[in-house]
Amino acid sequence: MAIATFKRYEKKYLITKEKLDKILPELLEYMELDPFCLNGNEYRIYSIYYDTDNHDVIRQNSSKPMYKEKMRIRSYYDRKDPEDKIFMEIKKKFNGQGNKRRIKLKIKELEPFVNEGILPETKDYLSAQVAKELKYYLTRNKVHPALYVQYDRLALFGKEDKNFRMTFDRNVRTRRHNFVFGESDEDELLLPNGEYIMEIKILGAMPLWLTHILSENELYSHGFSKYGVKYKQDAENRLLEYHLTDSDGDEVDFDYFKQY
Repeated sequence: MAIATFKRYEKKYLITKEKLDKILPELLEYMELDPFCLNGNEYRIYSIYYDTDNHDVIRQNSSKPMYKEKMRIRSYYDRKDPEDKIFMEIKKKFNGQGNKRRIKLKIKELEPFVNEGILPETKDYLSAQVAKELKYYLTRNKVHPALYVQYDRLALFGKEDKNFRMTFDRNVRTRRHNFVFGESDEDELLLPNGEYIMEIKILGAMPLWLTHILSENELYSHGFSKYGVKYKQDAENRLLEYHLTDSDGDEVDFDYFKQY
């Protein structure tokens, strides 16, 4: 089992392919392509987000609280064999600073962990600690697979600061059933063709050269959560089932919460 921990600030932007083609040569003066971008090509990411029956996790996160967290499963390959390894991640954000902790486990270990609290096999202290942190999250949040998301990513990292990253995601596809890695006839596009989600991930201040590029190209930060956007679309179109109550315990629908 492997573990990685990341603490950083993240800013997101919506950008067209035309504008990406314009700024990419400038970015590559200071940045390099991620090794996963073989021959300059994008790589694919597969994710499954977990939530409660009432979508409590994403409803809470969408209310823009000071602190929020969510759990997902992620793979960088089309995994299906029970022995294949995937990542289980918990993402937290406090006052704009993100913290991602994750462990690597076999697909066959996933359901026993989520449903029965059976810890995956661990080989080191840090992995064991993060596994226990995830178990604690699962005891407080009765979650199950809620949304499948896959997309193609172009990624860059700083030549001088390897912790400084920029990513460009397109072809974002989602579905609420058939939680298996890989494309399906049920997939729905989240963004129009030719539109990307650009994300800047940095530990400290943004480089001056980058602020100039953003300003010159009129690129402004635009909060964008793939899961959050899909949730709001489905909720407003009455495509979700849930049982919500107000402070008096009376059942209400999604519109009730728009007034707050």
